[in-house]
Amino acid sequence: MSMLFKSFSCRNLQIRNRIMVSPMCQYSSEDGYATDWHLVHLGSRAVGGAGIVCVEATAVSPEGRITPHDLGLWKDEHIPKLRQITDFIKSQGAVPAIQLAHAGRKASTARPWEGGHQLAPENGGWQTVAPSAIPFREGERPPLALDEKGIEKVIHDFVDAAKRALEAGFQIVEIHGAHGYLLHEFFSPLSNHRTDAYGGSRENRARLLLQVTEAVRQVWPDAYPLFVRLSCTDWVDGGVQVEDCVWLAKELKKRGVDLIDCSSGGLVPYAQVPAEPGYQVPFAERIRKEAGIATGAVGLITEALQAENILQQQQADLIIMARQMLRDPYFALHAAIELGADIPWPVQYLRAKPQPVAR
Repeated sequence: MSMLFKSFSCRNLQIRNRIMVSPMCQYSSEDGYATDWHLVHLGSRAVGGAGIVCVEATAVSPEGRITPHDLGLWKDEHIPKLRQITDFIKSQGAVPAIQLAHAGRKASTARPWEGGHQLAPENGGWQTVAPSAIPFREGERPPLALDEKGIEKVIHDFVDAAKRALEAGFQIVEIHGAHGYLLHEFFSPLSNHRTDAYGGSRENRARLLLQVTEAVRQVWPDAYPLFVRLSCTDWVDGGVQVEDCVWLAKELKKRGVDLIDCSSGGLVPYAQVPAEPGYQVPFAERIRKEAGIATGAVGLITEALQAENILQQQQADLIIMARQMLRDPYFALHAAIELGADIPWPVQYLRAKPQPVAR
């Protein structure tokens, strides 16, 4: 039997296959509200057979948005549209997940197709925050280094967003600790020059992520999984390395995390990332084996056999797909045909279902 289409048990959830739609920013919200774009975008991937459909990086506070058009979950009014989306995802047999995030010093920018530059307050931007007053790019307006009160607010914002996520019908929460956003900024010595309890040693730099995780786990039901996305290397000397994330994954597991979503990079603009098919899979394999925790592999995984081989070789437990899912919302249905797995199709599409290829 195809491993890609073998169900995955995680806490009380039985997920129909090992394919997860990666959280991908759509930059299509106003004041944090989800729209019909999100319903159709995410709903199509559930119709297309994915096991988990994860909503994009969702800001836990207005200042935590990457752009003014990011999705948000900082107020109760955001819940009803998200509930409509999760209801539809569940109706198609998929599990709805949401990634909770704070952009830190990478906040207050224009959308990628508008240049991605930092926005000044007079142009719709805002004061960013970070562990230290170090800008992401040279010449940018520096962030404000968070004080103790600011750190407490970040933790409370994640907790409140997790409570709203539950009310909105999500069954998995993923905490965003990667890609150069706030929690990753605290963990990397390249962006964290603090001398207090949140800086210096690896244990101190991990403190905020671990505190956020503990606080979210306390309000997130035991029946539902908690994931964390990590950048397993900064791709820069002196930055986070995979050994640091093996240690961090062990600490996260102690605090009730069920799976590490193994990504990389994003902290500094000058990193040289050797992007090639499956280039981040070794991180998932190493953390899985050395930390004893389930992992998700992500990064230029585009083909059914490639995904199948990663699972067969026990390099990861989930295949987390991004750009390929934008190109083909029905990747799971097509992959099943290629791998000879006879999975259910939406009844409305049965007339178009090909016969599985004999293997």
